[in-house]
Amino acid sequence: MNRLIYFVILSKKSICIIPARGGSKGIAKKNIRFLGDKPLIAHTIESAVNSDLFDHVVVSTEDDEIAEISKKYGAEVPFMRPKELATDSTSTDEVINFCIPKLHSLGYEFEIFVLRDCTVPFIDDQDMLGAIQLLKQKNCDAVFGAIKAHPSPYFGMMELDENGFLKPSKSLPNEIFRRQDGPTVWVVDGLFAFFTKKFLKNQFIYHGKIIPYEIPKSHAHMIDYELDFDIGEFLYKKILKK
Repeated sequence: MNRLIYFVILSKKSICIIPARGGSKGIAKKNIRFLGDKPLIAHTIESAVNSDLFDHVVVSTEDDEIAEISKKYGAEVPFMRPKELATDSTSTDEVINFCIPKLHSLGYEFEIFVLRDCTVPFIDDQDMLGAIQLLKQKNCDAVFGAIKAHPSPYFGMMELDENGFLKPSKSLPNEIFRRQDGPTVWVVDGLFAFFTKKFLKNQFIYHGKIIPYEIPKSHAHMIDYELDFDIGEFLYKKILKK
């Protein structure tokens, strides 16, 4: 990648934060289960570290095993997350609002931070670079990695009404007969870029002026279920062949 582009991006100190807790409702120890030849979280760590976009790549976890694996693959774990911020009901907002002041107290300085979801392992340096560039170019609060929704809530998706019958999730004044004729709906997935000061003022991830940055659908593959791991293995082998 062009080193001049990197210099421009790195003129503002930046950091990558990867939250990863030990508990998982769907798949036990999902974050450290192997995908291909390495733990799931390692894919996200290595892509962030090898991108040269960040002064620091930090994993936020309460789990000793995740911390050890994260350090092995190049991430920093400068503190352990309190266990009360690692429950099923803990929001990512709470995690980040704890993490940033803690990092500041330890001497970390950064104007931009990128939040990565380690269950979306195939986001690459071009995706992260594009999101950061867009953040710096636009008058916005955040940039989210996103793909166009398929199916769309305007066409092909339904929900139950008060009587338990299916109805369209969203409707338009005029009926549409093709998905392409509906408004573009974005699925945000795994990549979130913020100016640190703006985030601390808002304190919420989904707040303010947010712009989508379109990433390839294969990069947005999220692993939540066993089938997602199977598809992930296919995608990883395809990436290795390239």
